[in-house]
Formats: sequence, structure tokens, C-alpha cells
Amino acid sequence: MIDLYYWTTPNGHKITLFLEETGLPYNIKTINIAKNEQFAPDFLAISPNNRIPAIVDHAPVDGGAPVSVFESGAILLYLAEKTGQFIPTDMRLRLQTLEWLFWQMGGLGPMAGQNHHFSQFAPEKIPYAITRYVDETARLYGVLNKRLANQPFIVGDYSIADMACFPWIAAYGRQQQNLDDFPHLKRWFESIHQRPATQKAYRLSEELNPNAPKLPALA
Repeated sequence: MIDLYYWTTPNGHKITLFLEETGLPYNIKTINIAKNEQFAPDFLAISPNNRIPAIVDHAPVDGGAPVSVFESGAILLYLAEKTGQFIPTDMRLRLQTLEWLFWQMGGLGPMAGQNHHFSQFAPEKIPYAITRYVDETARLYGVLNKRLANQPFIVGDYSIADMACFPWIAAYGRQQQNLDDFPHLKRWFESIHQRPATQKAYRLSEELNPNAPKLPALA
């Protein structure tokens, strides 16, 4: 059984996407970041950076004591290796999958997150900061659009690289992006949007937090 420490953010959605795809049994333990629950000592023992998501795996493959994992990219990699799913076995494709996973962790997520902050939540609207992060988000969309020009998913079949990126692209409206400007990315987004596991993961988000941003409807 997996305990998932979760809130309804793009990084949280990454893990529910994986768990719903694989059918791994899991329990959700909500960490309402609007109420600063991420600073509770019990949670910090699992996630020392006071960020969701985090997991505790009560049935690790070595048969030993429960394993805790924090950082969404590390969690995706851990679960992929545990299940043998959504990560290629071919060495070169595996390497590419990890490259794009780290690209999301180091680029798309942080830049889109700053986009959200300065355009929507900052108490003072700073035009320079808004323009900087909206433009950088657009650049990163362009990188991914180019990658998807001749293939259905980021690397081979649907993988943890796609799961890492999708929830950030799903917030394109809040990021002041138009998917029509990125046709290959739009096609990729629509294909993942329609997966039953994706729909279930986002329905769960709405059930847990009615104020959570909804998965945008397809045109």
C-alpha cells in the first residue's frame, strides 16, 4: 500500500496520474497547503523541503521497512522502477526519459510556477516579472512542441516524462498560453487528456478540493 501525501497542484497530479494508470493501491493523506499543513512535524519527517507530494511505500520491493520518498520526479522514478511500468527498459530510451523528466523538474515546472505566482498571486503586479515568466513558459512550450513533432509521446510510449509534464501544460490558461500556437503539443495534450486514468485523477482532485483548478475541457 502507498500512502500519498497530496494536494491538488500540478506536482500532486503527477503522482495520481501514475497511480491511476497502474492500479497500485494507495491511500491519500491530504496536506492542505492553503492551511500550511505542509509545515506539520509529522509531514516534515517525510518531506523535509515542506512540499507535496511525498509517499510512504509500505511494501517496498526489498521487503524491508516502509520507504518514504519526496520530490515528485523522484517519486515517479521510484514507482516506475517498482512496477516496471512507464519507463523504457532500453538504455537509450530510458536515458531520454530521465532527461525529459529532469527537464520538467528543472525548467517547465519552476518557470510555469513563477508564471502563476507573478501573474495571479503576487500582491503587486510587476510587468517585468510577468513578461519574463510568460515568455519563458512560451519558450519551454516551444521546446516540447518541437520534441513532439514526429512522435506521439515525449519518449517512445506514454511514460513518466509525459506524466511529469502534462499537469503543467494543463494549466496553460493560467500561464497565458494558447495551445493553438503549439499544434504538436496540443495533439499530445488532447491524447493524454482523454485517458481514463487522467480523467479519474482530476475528478479526485475536484472531490478533495472543490476550489482546485479543473482540467480544461477540450475544444
